[in-house]
Amino acid sequence: MSNKILILGGGFAGLEAAIKMRKKKYDVTLVSDRPYFFIYPISIWIPTHKKSFEDVQIDLKVLAKKHGFNLVLDKAVGLNTENNEVQLENSKLNYDYLIIALGMHKVKTPGMEHTLTICGKPEESLSIRDRLDKLVEQGSGRIAIGFGGNPKDPTATAVRGGPAFELLFNFSHYLKQKSLRDKFEITFFAPMKEPGKRMGEKPYKKMDVFFKHYKINTRLGKKIDHFDHDAVVFGDDSRLESDLTIFIAAGSGHSFIENSNLPTSEAGFVRINELCRVQSHRNIYAIGDIAAIAGPNWAAKQGHLAEVMADTAAFNIHNEIRSVGKRKSYWEHLNIVCVMDSGDGAAFIKRTKNTEFIIPLPIIGHWMKKGWGWYFKHSKLKNIPRIPGM
Repeated sequence: MSNKILILGGGFAGLEAAIKMRKKKYDVTLVSDRPYFFIYPISIWIPTHKKSFEDVQIDLKVLAKKHGFNLVLDKAVGLNTENNEVQLENSKLNYDYLIIALGMHKVKTPGMEHTLTICGKPEESLSIRDRLDKLVEQGSGRIAIGFGGNPKDPTATAVRGGPAFELLFNFSHYLKQKSLRDKFEITFFAPMKEPGKRMGEKPYKKMDVFFKHYKINTRLGKKIDHFDHDAVVFGDDSRLESDLTIFIAAGSGHSFIENSNLPTSEAGFVRINELCRVQSHRNIYAIGDIAAIAGPNWAAKQGHLAEVMADTAAFNIHNEIRSVGKRKSYWEHLNIVCVMDSGDGAAFIKRTKNTEFIIPLPIIGHWMKKGWGWYFKHSKLKNIPRIPGM
């Protein structure tokens, strides 16, 4: 087919969109500023040496060859919707249909340079590993792990708390294996009074069991004023002393959108309809973290939702090109699904509009998540068949 499909972003949403559009035989070009796909959900094991950095990435050139899409390694910096043209740092590309899947930037808090994150640049996972190694060699320490919110995003869809919980529990288990757990203080901090409650009332209440089991202290409900090199400082001037601070900032709009005329929410995310099409733009779609998610107040941006949105956009573009009336909506698939790993087990958490539950999975849960990581990587590489819905 002659229609040119241009996809910006090589993460969960962008890669899945490229794969789905290629299955429909379109001319597909994927633009990424990173030469590899990073499997963020299993990067939690890099700091504890259960995974190497290489284990958690897939070469995009290999994926492009396997699936038949074109790959451009460059950074998207601007958009001219009148000419159907995207400006890259080193060239320009035209499109018939554009799918934007660039992710999101982070809300800035003063002193963030004193923190590390597991949800930012992939290389930071290595920095966390090295800092943790030094503390282990030292034999004691204070670790603070938390996440923040975005005041301009009342829905809080861009708050990513799951990885913080997973690091807390994995660090505790890791230190216990080294007979050092009693030599370390591990504290969870967040400005919300009830962080994690969007998972549902039942899962939230059971989180206390995990915090007690893994001996995690908490500092909740206090605004984060700034970070020092050795502390989290709250709005009331109280301090949480820390030798290693890991902070997952809430998301905010991507800088690419500033150089476009696309409609955005107050928090800077691209406004879309239920078809994932950008409002007032017939041939532009936004999926994944860059999009403003509409739905229940507990909705959350996750990798599986990004892939659902990719499938939705691909289906709707294909049917529009063929003048077929049927359309898909991503709203039908809004839910929270998480296998929250703890290093020695996991908990399966699910929330939909009708149900919410948490199922503790000692031992087997950890192996289930590791199995998912293996499956995800090899199914993307077409080494094994893809299971529908996974």
